[in-house]
Amino acid sequence: MQDPGLLLGVDLGGTKIECAALRADGGIVARRRRPTPQGDYAATLQAIAASVAAVEHDVGAGARPALPLGVAIPGSVSPLDERVRNANSQVLNGQALQRDLQALLRRPVRLCNDANALATSEAAPDGAGAGCELVFAAILGTGVGGAIACRGRAVEGANRLAGEWGHNPLPWPRAGAAWREFPGPRCWCGQHGCLESLLSGPALAADHAALGGTPLDAAALLQAMRDGDAAARASFVRYCDRLARALAQVINLLDPDCIVLGGGLSNVPELYEEVPARWNAWVFSPQPVRTPLLRARHGDSSGVRGAAWLWAADAHAPRVG
Repeated sequence: MQDPGLLLGVDLGGTKIECAALRADGGIVARRRRPTPQGDYAATLQAIAASVAAVEHDVGAGARPALPLGVAIPGSVSPLDERVRNANSQVLNGQALQRDLQALLRRPVRLCNDANALATSEAAPDGAGAGCELVFAAILGTGVGGAIACRGRAVEGANRLAGEWGHNPLPWPRAGAAWREFPGPRCWCGQHGCLESLLSGPALAADHAALGGTPLDAAALLQAMRDGDAAARASFVRYCDRLARALAQVINLLDPDCIVLGGGLSNVPELYEEVPARWNAWVFSPQPVRTPLLRARHGDSSGVRGAAWLWAADAHAPRVG
């Protein structure tokens, strides 16, 4: 029988859609994943609907009222017209996603940025940032995003742009053809040198190939590095140097109690030694930086947890954080 305290969330990613039913304490009761349709908005809506139906079947929803749904998206919703903007899954941009999902699923739907969902999940009492007042969360995956959680809650800002880290320029760009940092690669947003164009998984692979390396995706490049490939190692070092500068700027601006990484590249263990070893050179402090760099404790499920918790207050759940 369906648990009336369940919360339902969807993490709409660039490559996968995850739907999960959670208890109020964050425990996942049922979960389904499927590939994200590429370049097809209508198919994306149908894939979300199919995922929701499968999870509700798994938890025995039956004829009971449909669970409200929270959805984490790789973009944000404009406060002016409530349409999606700034999504690296560009098929979503300009779409009234909340309205369309509510009509299709016949239930209330709330949307949030996927980095905000990550920050909410990892600032919770069972997250990597448990006990921290100020958490900065960064997604390093198909795209790059950031979010700020204060006292367990994501900060949205007046324009719903708080923590929009991925579309800021790389700070302290290095000169020379071996770095390719000025003006930097052209980003899909139309600018040059955005962090997303240099710190995403595809950007790591593109940088390696552009400097003469064997064309490899990010996972294969990292394995080549571990196998002793010097060119792959050099590409990874460039990546870590860039990430260190980008996060040093965050520390200078916010001085968070911790920084939590999510997304596919957050699973690279070498990052957690290489990046903090470099960022002291850029942080405006004569003393060593005490900020811990942490891997998301809930991994790929952080997004869906944060999405589900959009309804936590309405479900009379304990406050997250």
